[in-house]
Amino acid sequence: MNAPDTANEWPLWEVFVRSRSGLDHKHCGSLHAADAAMAIQLARDVYTRRQEGCSVWVVRSDQIVASDPADKDMYFDPMEDKVYRHPTFYKLPKEVDHM
Repeated sequence: MNAPDTANEWPLWEVFVRSRSGLDHKHCGSLHAADAAMAIQLARDVYTRRQEGCSVWVVRSDQIVASDPADKDMYFDPMEDKVYRHPTFYKLPKEVDHM
């Protein structure tokens, strides 16, 4: 059996779908496509077969920048020592609802 030729492989795209009732896009999976237009078409065909989506995003996987899990403490340290981030210091007017 021969190893796959990755030089001739289409790029990998990450797919995000926003449901009809949702406010944010959720990661659904990945697919290979030649370009962005094909990635959108394939994402629609594969991830919204039951018409559950109203918006699709595709992002080339090699364009995603992510934090390193080893740097978790630096990015996600406890917030207890940052009292200025607590909402207790703010007074909201009565006209502001749902906060």
